[in-house]
Amino acid sequence: MLREIVRIDEDKCNGCGLCVPACAEGAIKIIDGKARLIADNLCDGLGACLGHCPQDAIIIEKRNADAFDEEAVEGHLHADSEAAQPASPADGGCPSAPVRTVPGPAMGGCPSAQVRESAPTAGDERPAAGLRESELRQWPVQMHLVPPTAPFLKDAEVLLAADCAAFAYAEFHRDLLQGKALLIGCPKLDDGRAYLDKLSAILERNEIRSLTVVHMEVPCCSGLIALARQAVAASGKDVPVATVKVTIGGDLA
Repeated sequence: MLREIVRIDEDKCNGCGLCVPACAEGAIKIIDGKARLIADNLCDGLGACLGHCPQDAIIIEKRNADAFDEEAVEGHLHADSEAAQPASPADGGCPSAPVRTVPGPAMGGCPSAQVRESAPTAGDERPAAGLRESELRQWPVQMHLVPPTAPFLKDAEVLLAADCAAFAYAEFHRDLLQGKALLIGCPKLDDGRAYLDKLSAILERNEIRSLTVVHMEVPCCSGLIALARQAVAASGKDVPVATVKVTIGGDLA
């Protein structure tokens, strides 16, 4: 049928990913570094994603396309939500669902998914160079694996960081992470819609005192800021959002 539908100019698109969480139907994904409309029947043609593209790479055009299908959208969003959930132990996957607080090393099971908290370092004393202790006080840190009910999120200051930030900025632990609960993700390579849903749930279920977004200076990383602000708006909470930019050269901009 002839109808209005989104068209993405891949020559203009820089893969920033801002359009992904802006599409409530999940019709846009970042594939091979570019935003792509994954199926015509998932796009309602209303253009909610247009205003989120800094490159003006998205337009609405009239062309022959499959009709918008709300049932297909519902099934697609449900499948994305299911895919974002870690596998259960019964499925032979990593037991990330049980929330555990432990004082020391890993307990049994898959160490990458158990939720843990460790005691903070006493006072402000710092170990000698080369022996500095980690400021990380929880596990896991990947946003897909952190349950909204994790105990370390209660009344927390949250640091939402791009995957690359800790590698680029040498003093990430000392200057940015200390005293905060950590969530990490990549707005370009990961599922922005799943991140938005997870962060919104975290904000809704906890009294988060502040949300600091640490992003790289590359354009695609700005999607993390948009995601944070949308999650705050969706949660209905008044959570202050601060941003920190890390340069590729390893400085704070």
